[in-house]
Amino acid sequence: MTGRHGDPERGADLELRAVRGIGEIRPGDDLPAIVADAVSELEPRDGDIVVVTSKVVSKAEGRIRPAAEREQAITEESVRLVASRAHPGGITRIVEHRSGLVLAAAGVDASNTDDGTILLLPLDSDASAHAIAERLRSRFGAAIGVIVSDTLGRAWRVGQTDVAIGAAGIRVLEPVSVDANGRPLLVTAPAIADEIAGAAELVAGKADAVPVVLVRGLGRHVAGLDEPGAARLVRASGDDMFRLGSDEAYRAGREAGRIDALAEAGAAHAG
Repeated sequence: MTGRHGDPERGADLELRAVRGIGEIRPGDDLPAIVADAVSELEPRDGDIVVVTSKVVSKAEGRIRPAAEREQAITEESVRLVASRAHPGGITRIVEHRSGLVLAAAGVDASNTDDGTILLLPLDSDASAHAIAERLRSRFGAAIGVIVSDTLGRAWRVGQTDVAIGAAGIRVLEPVSVDANGRPLLVTAPAIADEIAGAAELVAGKADAVPVVLVRGLGRHVAGLDEPGAARLVRASGDDMFRLGSDEAYRAGREAGRIDALAEAGAAHAG
C-alpha cells in the first residue's frame, strides 16, 4: 500500500530483538554462518534487517593489534588529520579514516576485546555486510538486509550513537520529496541505516555481549544486494563545509596569508 503523495505507507509496529548466545568471536571464524545460526530461532523473514556490531566483524577478520601499537595503528588507518587536541591523558586525534569516515582515533578501540589488545575497523564494512546478507538470504530464502554498526561521536552534539559503517540489501538513504502538506522538500533525506543502527544499539547495549540485533517492521527499506552500501553516507570532500578543526583552519589560514605576503613581496622586489 502507499500513503499520501505516493510514499510507502509507514508500518504501525517496529520490533527489535537482541540475538543472544553468540560466543566470543575469534580470527578466522565463519561469521556469516555464526550469525545465521544465531538468528535462526527468530525465524527470519522477508524485510528483516540484521544489525551486526563492527567489533565481531573485526575479530573474525583478525583486525587485532597489541595495545602498545595503538598510536601507530591510528596513523596507519588515517589518510588525513582533521583536528587534534591535547588533554591530561594524551592527544585526541579526529581523522579521516581510509574508508572516508571522519571519527576519533580512526575507530581504533580497546573496548570489548581481550586485555592488551585493540581492534581496528573492518577492512571493508560494506563487503562484510554483503557476505553476511548473502548467507542469510541463501539460508532462509528471504530478502534480509544487513547493517554493520559502530559507535561515533557527532560534531556539535555531546555523547555518541551507533551508525552504519557497512550495509547490504538496504536503502541506506531515503529521500523524501514532499511533506505532509504536499510542499516540496529539496534536501530532506533521512539516513535510514544510521537510524536503524542507533535503535539497535538501544537493545544491544555496550556491555551486554549482544553483537547482533534483528529488526522487524522496516521491510520497505530492504532492497537488492546491488543497492549501494553505507559508503554512500560518507559526505564527499567537495561538499564538506567543515573539513578542518578550528585550530587547524586558523593555522592553515595564517600559513596561506604568509605565503601570499611573501609572493607579493617577491613580485614587488622583481618590479
